[in-house]
Amino acid sequence: MRTIAHLSDLHFGRHDDQVAEALLADASLKTADLAVVTGDLTQRGRIHQFEAARSFLDRLGKPVLVVPGNHDIPLYNLIQRFVGRLARYQRFITGDLHPFIDDGEIAVLGLNTARSAAIANGRISKEQAHAMVAAFADVPADRTRIVAAHHPLLAPKGTASTLIGRAVLAREALSGAGVHIVLGGHHHHAFSAASAPDSVDVRREVLVIQAGTAISRRLRGETNSYNLLQIAPNRATCAIRLWNGADFETRETSVFVFVDGKWVRS
Repeated sequence: MRTIAHLSDLHFGRHDDQVAEALLADASLKTADLAVVTGDLTQRGRIHQFEAARSFLDRLGKPVLVVPGNHDIPLYNLIQRFVGRLARYQRFITGDLHPFIDDGEIAVLGLNTARSAAIANGRISKEQAHAMVAAFADVPADRTRIVAAHHPLLAPKGTASTLIGRAVLAREALSGAGVHIVLGGHHHHAFSAASAPDSVDVRREVLVIQAGTAISRRLRGETNSYNLLQIAPNRATCAIRLWNGADFETRETSVFVFVDGKWVRS
């Protein structure tokens, strides 16, 4: 079994220092084998914001897989936005826009969905779709396969999430790669559910897990939170750790079991 701390939407530059320090001190966070950060590390892609984000990641004290979000591309500096693009992110956070970790129990691929011209919305390219399938080609079938991206790739059942551009292509690639779980952020709303059925011929459902905003002040009717995931073969537990004004506490836990190609809430 592996434990993943799933953080998203840090928004350094519009963050809360008290919440950030409490998160770093959270005992549950310290139990994680891996931290996955699904984008928007900064508010406006400025150098001092990336420096603060880099310091935060270093203080997590564990392996980190991170992908950029739309806020990590500078908005008002047009040269940086359309020429530099993610250059600052790659300088301070990581040069790898599609990181991959396979530790023998889980295989996790990061996917960059941020685009300069898209402003808030994300997109996947045909090259990324092919690369996703290739990344998991040699991963054993019984190993849990996870994709992490900032923008939602799939809509969970019962929701109407705004999906990335070429969402059908993304769904086809996820199916072709045999992905079990997709981690995302962007909407500052935490939830988990099996993917909704669509027109794409898929062999199995994908479990969609979205994280809220971990430490930013950009709250959208929901308090700061992060997800603590426990991943075992054909089983996933998602505990939402919510900020209560003094520290983080678990207020909701969902358990899913993968049976006959479907994720069933236990």
